[in-house]
Amino acid sequence: MTGLLATCGAQFRDWSAAYRLFSHQRLPMPEIFATIRRAALADLPADAPACAVIDDSLLRRGGLHTPGVAWRRDPLGPHFQTNLVRAQRCLQTSLALHTAEGACRMVPVSFVHAPTPDKLSPKATDPQRQEYRVAVRASRLSQRGLEQISSLRAALDADSPSAPRPLWVAFDGGYTNATVLKHIPPRTICIGRVRKDAHLLWVPDPETRQARGRRLCYGLPAPTPEQVRSDDSPWETIELARNDNRYTLRFKRRTGLMWRAAGAGRVVQLVVIAAMGYRLRKGSKLLYRQPAFLICTDETADVRRVLETFLQRWDIEVNFREEKTLLGMGEAQVRCAHSVQDAPALTAASYAMLQIATQRAYATTHDQLLPSAKWTKPVEGARISTQQALHQLRAEVWARGLGVADFSAFASSLAPDTKPEKFDFPLASAVCYANA
Repeated sequence: MTGLLATCGAQFRDWSAAYRLFSHQRLPMPEIFATIRRAALADLPADAPACAVIDDSLLRRGGLHTPGVAWRRDPLGPHFQTNLVRAQRCLQTSLALHTAEGACRMVPVSFVHAPTPDKLSPKATDPQRQEYRVAVRASRLSQRGLEQISSLRAALDADSPSAPRPLWVAFDGGYTNATVLKHIPPRTICIGRVRKDAHLLWVPDPETRQARGRRLCYGLPAPTPEQVRSDDSPWETIELARNDNRYTLRFKRRTGLMWRAAGAGRVVQLVVIAAMGYRLRKGSKLLYRQPAFLICTDETADVRRVLETFLQRWDIEVNFREEKTLLGMGEAQVRCAHSVQDAPALTAASYAMLQIATQRAYATTHDQLLPSAKWTKPVEGARISTQQALHQLRAEVWARGLGVADFSAFASSLAPDTKPEKFDFPLASAVCYANA
C-alpha cells in the first residue's frame, strides 16, 4: 500500500481513503478482469480458440488472525520433509496473449481468494458439523477451479453469443480428477497431467453385449501410460517453438480410451512425452527430466495444439513469480477480509494491464524503450521482460512529472568504452533504472 501511494505521489496526503477502497469492497474486480479478458482476446481471430491456464499459489503471511490465512504445506519444501508455512491460498486463471514475434505470454484474467473454513469447536452441534462438511467440499481447489472454468466459458459466450469462441484449458495433476472432468462445460477442451499408473480402459465394442444386465459403459483394460511409454511402438517427433527457443519432442499418442474419472460418456486421448535430455555444462553427463503423461478430453484434437497448449502452462508459474517478486503481491499489511481478497487481486490486474499495454505499445518496434545495460546481451526477437516494462513505465511517469516531453531523450546512450569517465551521464538516466 505504501508503494502504491508513493507511486501516485500521495505519500503526504491522508491515506485512509485508499485503505477504505479495499476494506469497504469498492473495487469492481469482476468488471476490471472482464475488461482485461476482452483486451487479451481482441487481437485473436474470431474462430481462434481461447487458451487458458489455471493454477493455485500461496501468499505467505505472518499474521495469526488474518482472515483466510492458515498453515499450508510449502510446495517449495524438500520431497522427504513436509514443511508448513503461514499463507493464504489463491487461484488464478490466465489467458494466452500472442505477441508479434510469434511468442506467447499469459496474462491474468481472474484472481480469487480460496481459503478453507476454520475448524469447528469440539462442542459444535450436528447442524454445524454438517454445514462445515459442505463448506469443506465447496472450498476444494478442484471445485473452485471448475467454477472458474464455468465462469470463463459463460463470459466467452456472453461476449459473442452468435459464434462462441472455443476454450482450451490446461492444468496440472491437481485438477485432473472427476470433480473437473465430469462437469466440463460445452465447447471446452481440457488438457491435464495424469499419473503413470492411471487405470485406462478401451471404448466398449457396441456389438459385444452381456448375456444379462445393462449395456457396457467401459471396455477392456488398456495399457497404463507407463506401459505405453516403455513398449516397442515407435516414437513420433514434433518441433515446437517456445518463446525464443525451438524444441524437438518425442511422443506417443493413443486414442479411443476412457477413464472412469472423466465419466462413461467421454472418450479421451493419451499423449506420452518422452523425457528430455539436458547437460549442466558443455561436455558433462547427459541427464534426463521426468516424462509427462497427458490426457485430452477431445479425442480428435490435433496433437500439436495439445502440446502447445500444455507447454503454455508454465507461463502461469512465471506470472506468480513476477507478481510476488516484482510487484509485491501479498506484501500489503491489511487485515480486513475484503482487503485480504482485493489487494492481491488488484496486483494481478495491474500486472495484466502492464503486459497488454507493453504488447500494444511495442508490438512492432522496440526503439522507444530505454536502452539496456552495457553488459546485457541483446537477443534478436526476444520479448520485453516485465522488469523492462516497469522501468519504461517509471520513466514515463517521472518524465511527465518533471515536464520532459521527449521520453527518448530522458536517458543517454553511453559510448562502448571499456573505462568510461565517471558521472558522464545525466542523473535522470540512473533514476529510471532504480528498483524502487
